[in-house]
Amino acid sequence: MTTQSDNINPMNSNRLADQVNYDPNNLLDALIEKLNLKNDAALSRALEVAPPVISKIRHRRLPVGASLLIRMHEVSDLSIKELRTLMGDRRDKFRISDKQFKPKEPLGGNATEPHEETAE
Repeated sequence: MTTQSDNINPMNSNRLADQVNYDPNNLLDALIEKLNLKNDAALSRALEVAPPVISKIRHRRLPVGASLLIRMHEVSDLSIKELRTLMGDRRDKFRISDKQFKPKEPLGGNATEPHEETAE
């Protein structure tokens, strides 16, 4: 039995977790070293996240989210770009779908068309 993820070509995928060079362990290890911490538990305390979050990131069951990336930046003084590079994210831009910025159309037709005014 094959799943949809079995058919993903890592070279053509837009998902960061599917990228060949993606390695969150490198990012976590670099943060531990930079902050002079002993282990993942100490890192979780420094980042103010639960220890299972770090474990799930290490085992690639949870991606490094935007809020955690910002927190890593705040505690380490490394730029977001440096942090992304450490985990193997070499994309120039992070793109958000155009659909997220389009306003929802009202029900019952197009209410954005101007109404003709009648002259009296």
